Amino acid sequence: MFLAFHFTTSLHRQCLQNLRLCLFALMLMLACNTASAQQADSVSRWGMSLSAMKGEVVAADQYVKKWLKRGDNFSLALELMRAPLPKDSDDFAADYGNPTFAFGVRYTFNNKVSLHREADTDWGMLIPVGYHSPLGNTLSLYTTFYRPLHRSRTWETAYSLSGGVGFSSSIYNKNNAIDNEFIGSHTSIYFAAGVHQSFHFAPKWAVRASLEFVHHSNGALYRPNKGSNTVGASLALLYTPYYEQTLRAEPTLRKKPFQQGLYLNFAAGLGAKTLLEDWLITQFGTPPSHPDYRTDRFRIYPAYSLQADVMWRYARRWSSGLGVDAFYGTYAKRIEELDQQAHRTLRHSPFSLGLAAKHQAHYGRLALALSFGVYLYRHMGDNAKVNETPYYERIGVHYALPWLNNLTVGVNVKAHKTKADLTELVLAMPIRL
Repeated sequence: MFLAFHFTTSLHRQCLQNLRLCLFALMLMLACNTASAQQADSVSRWGMSLSAMKGEVVAADQYVKKWLKRGDNFSLALELMRAPLPKDSDDFAADYGNPTFAFGVRYTFNNKVSLHREADTDWGMLIPVGYHSPLGNTLSLYTTFYRPLHRSRTWETAYSLSGGVGFSSSIYNKNNAIDNEFIGSHTSIYFAAGVHQSFHFAPKWAVRASLEFVHHSNGALYRPNKGSNTVGASLALLYTPYYEQTLRAEPTLRKKPFQQGLYLNFAAGLGAKTLLEDWLITQFGTPPSHPDYRTDRFRIYPAYSLQADVMWRYARRWSSGLGVDAFYGTYAKRIEELDQQAHRTLRHSPFSLGLAAKHQAHYGRLALALSFGVYLYRHMGDNAKVNETPYYERIGVHYALPWLNNLTVGVNVKAHKTKADLTELVLAMPIRL
């Protein structure tokens, strides 16, 4: 029996590792796609930035406020930037106002962040410990899309979106970080957004002031998964040898005509998740004498999905539509067992069905996919009634392969009220009508 449990646990951990490797490989593909240039590439396409950010780990709700005792942190980021030049004849770049892409590394110092649960009736059987838990420092590798909103010879205003992976030095464990509910795995998903104002004081140099939001979480691939959210202000020094050429190009941008059209999009997803139910019962509903009390070992469950969408590509960079989503959760039996132990009589089904509005923002072979759906059928027990919503969100990044009729591969995170439900690897086939 022990060998069977060990084999099952090893298999689940291997699945988790494979999914994380797929996520990292996708990020590298995105970077290669964005960074690829013609053989006669010019050095002037490339720039660099060095930034420092003073931030604060913020509490997203009243629950976190109870155990986040101190949140100030500091981070340094180094970025290699690439901008399209006029001679590239890039229609997508023209559509987005000649954006800049960056490949960066950020190191976040969380030494001062302090986490501690004090005695509270909300904690059930949990007994507070006599020390404060660290959050741990984080190394993040990411890709950033900077889109300009205004450019002049001196001033530049832009917003940015970033995605990548983070690596945490300290995670939740029973030995010295038992109150770190933010991060439960050494590898996490990195997301950031910002608004930026740059002052170009020389032809190739600028300083930039920014307000930024940085998020790390593991997408429910492990527990805990509250995720850390940092809000801060940063200052950066930029080397931008391409800026003058970009300015000269904007008045003369010419875009090829784009053919609008309908297309069908069929997708299949293979995902994974851990259960919030398992986390809650081991944290607050298990006596300290039990070996599973506040455990850091959680079972990982496979999850499957299908999508069938009708999309309208009404612009080179945008498409929108409507689709039907089907989900199959192998964890439904476990949820039913927990509800029966609590003497709850509820319907349970591994199948869920939803109707969703879909939108994609395209850039070359890349696409940022967003959807907002409403469940038509879902029976996932008591916790779903309390902590889920009748609606769900999906966000993902997809890459269209240059073969197999533009088959796309991507990673999606499905969530309820922005709280991750599962992470999935998705294959999709668009069929133009």
